[in-house]
Amino acid sequence: MASKRVPTSPYPDQKPGTSGLRKKVPVFRQPHYVQNFVQAIIDCIPDRKGATLVIGGDGRFFNEQVVQIALKIAAANGFGRVLVGQNGLLSTPAASCVIRKHGAVGGIVLSASHNPGGPEGDFGIKFNGSNGGPAPESVTEAIFARTKAIGDYRISDAPDLDLGRIGTSEIDGMTVEVIDPVADYAELMRTLFDFEALSKMFASGFRMRFDALSAVTGPYAKAILEGALGAAPGTVVNGEPKPDFGGHHPDPNPVHAHELFELMHGPDAPDFGAASDGDGDRNMIVAPGLFVTPSDSLAILAAHAHRAPGYAAGLAGVARSMPTSRAVDRVAAALKIEAFETPTGWKFFGNLLDAGRITLCGEESAGTGSNHVREKDGLWAVLLWLNILAATGKPAQELVRAHWAEFGRDYYTRHDYEEIDSGAANRLMDGLRAKIGSLPGTRIGGLTVKAADDFRYVDLVDGSVTEAQGVRVTFAEDARIVYRLSGTGTAGATLRVYIERYEAAPDRLELPVADVLGPVVAVARELADIEAITGRAEPSVVT
Repeated sequence: MASKRVPTSPYPDQKPGTSGLRKKVPVFRQPHYVQNFVQAIIDCIPDRKGATLVIGGDGRFFNEQVVQIALKIAAANGFGRVLVGQNGLLSTPAASCVIRKHGAVGGIVLSASHNPGGPEGDFGIKFNGSNGGPAPESVTEAIFARTKAIGDYRISDAPDLDLGRIGTSEIDGMTVEVIDPVADYAELMRTLFDFEALSKMFASGFRMRFDALSAVTGPYAKAILEGALGAAPGTVVNGEPKPDFGGHHPDPNPVHAHELFELMHGPDAPDFGAASDGDGDRNMIVAPGLFVTPSDSLAILAAHAHRAPGYAAGLAGVARSMPTSRAVDRVAAALKIEAFETPTGWKFFGNLLDAGRITLCGEESAGTGSNHVREKDGLWAVLLWLNILAATGKPAQELVRAHWAEFGRDYYTRHDYEEIDSGAANRLMDGLRAKIGSLPGTRIGGLTVKAADDFRYVDLVDGSVTEAQGVRVTFAEDARIVYRLSGTGTAGATLRVYIERYEAAPDRLELPVADVLGPVVAVARELADIEAITGRAEPSVVT
């Protein structure tokens, strides 16, 4: 079939955020909306002629239709080969894996991560580069500039392909390979972890529950946990990806994965609990009777990573996003390795990973990863936890408490004020920024401000500068508050407030979180005047 040029007009709202372009599904279903953005991405790939491209997504509503559009636009723009997951599925970490393994020039990844799905839910498109990681800001800015100037797009007239059948076909001379979405990823996991030891642990009666939240990780978890490692059938629940995630909000936290959380705090809790999100890049870890915060999880993984074969040589360094608690910094100091603090957004870890400066990295929003791919990776984090449990022979809850005893505990919580008025959100942040200079030395609610700033990041690898990444307020009492606006929502604005306090005294390691953080929470609300400015007396979600 021949390709054609279709005249179009720019949409003004196609600026990618920290994780690509995210909007409600009805926005993406506007005429030419998807086509414009995909063409803009492709126009910014300089070496596309004859190159390999990867396409896939998390299976949410509208995923397969957009895969078909992207395939036809790729064919009309001269790509030589496209690798696409069966039924249009590829978890985000698996997409990174496939890009890297097959030498692709990049990938078009369809996901709105942990956001809800369905006809009125969220959708997203992002571009990952040849290293498998999210496009850097220079590329996303170029894509946005192109969306504002686009006048036509090129697309094949070919009929839709059968994406349910693994195999090879063609669109206008471009080879399309429909691949098993799990195979390359599972092969990579075998090189990192001791599958024999994990199989023995499950054979000995070790029980776990993995909740895939009816999202893309289900097939991966079933193939690896129940298939390769021999976990009991039923270990993976909600394992079939569904366009609306089966009504779940696919965000792995105690609020949205409450069934798992309640099971792990019940009388018949299995030995280990975990969940993943919409596109497979986030994780939640729950020990019997004990939720492990993502910040603590990152620190514990860093302290014990050497127990897995893929990390036996030790870590080059670690990195965390700025709002993530400082727990991993303490581990890095003990290991005498570098620790980096970056803005929120996985793309900021990419340069450090590519330069070999870090091996492990993570974010408080349940994302953890390493140098094996260039995305955060939920199932990988679960497997590393399992490898550590197998190597130490210790229950997960004992491992956490031993970590606190050695390093102290960073009590931590995040308060999200979702879908607030964007103007109010900006006024709140502007007000905080105006106060920064006068805050040090002031006393608020029993806490003394030690320092305050608006986080500015200078990339140590390429020298790029990222401004205004969140207001940090640290206190002499070893507490910290961070305020920032999220870039992953699709309606209004989301204000995130991160609150932490460090305790090292042995008798203060297992206090109720609310008791430790309550005074800091009160200061956070007073300092930013949250209720008066936003009209919200309480956050939408507390994690």
